[in-house]
Amino acid sequence: MTLKKTQGFSLIELLVVLLILGLIASLVVPNVMGRSEAAKWSTANSQVDRLSQAVTEYYLDNGRAPANLRDLVNRPSNARNWNGPYVREALLTDPWDRPYNYRQPGQNGRDFDIYSHGRNGSPGGEGPDRDIQSWD
Repeated sequence: MTLKKTQGFSLIELLVVLLILGLIASLVVPNVMGRSEAAKWSTANSQVDRLSQAVTEYYLDNGRAPANLRDLVNRPSNARNWNGPYVREALLTDPWDRPYNYRQPGQNGRDFDIYSHGRNGSPGGEGPDRDIQSWD
């Protein structure tokens, strides 16, 4: 009797491996995707805090808040003691590639407001769609 040497995998073995990989992917991918949106929201929250600090620094240097957030990057002609740039230009857009909103003066007696409408770009929302605001 001679023994035949077999090489490779059978079709059933390959299908079992593909099935296992599919099951693992179906469990892992949704968790990873949800975390990326949460990370973007957290990044936007940190950026709003940093922009608020930069506006305060600008105010301390010039005696007034900037007219717009671009004044933190490029010196406006009416800024006497501009010591910028106060932030990098990339910080002026949120993680969803929309510019941050800025109001000066702010509402409800605040000196200024900086905010983003989150992932959906509309006021309100929950989860990663909720607003990020400098006054929260």
